[in-house]
Amino acid sequence: MKFSRQTTLRSQATVTGVGVHSGLPVSLTIGPASVDAGFIFVRTGLDGSDREVQAIAESVIATEFATVLGDRNGPLVSTAEHVLAALRGMGVDNATIEVDGPEVPIMDGSAAAFVAAIDQAGVVTQSAARRFIQVLKPVQVAMGDSFGELRPYAAGFRAEVEIDFANPVIGRQSCMLDLSPERFRREISRARTFGCMNDVARLWSAGFALGASFENSVVFDETRLLNSEGLRYPDECARHKVLDVVGDLALAGLPLLGAYRSVRGGHKLNHAVLTALMADRSAWRVIESEAARRSRGYAEVGSGMVGGMIAPAYGPDVS
Repeated sequence: MKFSRQTTLRSQATVTGVGVHSGLPVSLTIGPASVDAGFIFVRTGLDGSDREVQAIAESVIATEFATVLGDRNGPLVSTAEHVLAALRGMGVDNATIEVDGPEVPIMDGSAAAFVAAIDQAGVVTQSAARRFIQVLKPVQVAMGDSFGELRPYAAGFRAEVEIDFANPVIGRQSCMLDLSPERFRREISRARTFGCMNDVARLWSAGFALGASFENSVVFDETRLLNSEGLRYPDECARHKVLDVVGDLALAGLPLLGAYRSVRGGHKLNHAVLTALMADRSAWRVIESEAARRSRGYAEVGSGMVGGMIAPAYGPDVS
């Protein structure tokens, strides 16, 4: 599978679970899409015809506790970030994502089930050259004590994430990753969404986290981790924030060539930085794979292809 060509899925694969916020059962099916289609969500199970929404920054209508996509008629699919992270992280360019409920199933709180679905469906190359958005100059956004920046980076896509929670069990963590399908699968895809137990009642009263459980969230109180099986990585919280970044920045519509740094960030900040980049036409350009191949240090999918998101189930957007 060469980095120079776009990719899609060979066939369809389906996963079923519950929505972390609605608590309702939902089925999601990923499948092939045509060249240059990008990622297209198809909301089924509605009265009348199915509705489609392109997974791009302009389709985002909310970012408080999850990335919500919709159109002029309202929201169509919530908690889109983990499946988008899996597709972008595994080097898929074009795919349809059918969802028969209001949000993507949370599964185990990570992107692992979606990576497994991609493996089941298979990835195939297409006839057209892969295109990228190359960051040409730094773009920065500050929101209170949170900070995000996209800057040029010749070697592909890099995520640099720092979190700093008042909860002493989570505390301060950081994760830096030059993204490739292999590293996404091994180091990021299994990192689960997380939060603090003392936020549960507040979120429940607001109608969120109705499907959250120890099976799909890492949960802390003020003194300890409450999940009996422990953490999957010592810095699982920071790694999950990287997962969110990959999914949220997949909404650029094309893979990014650049480095993204966030401090105390979340979906709202990720979206704000991406929106700021797209609004400054001098800050980026679209290039095709042959031009990208000539960039210093760039590699093919099998040995370093770049990759492309749920906010803590028990916490606010800002960490």
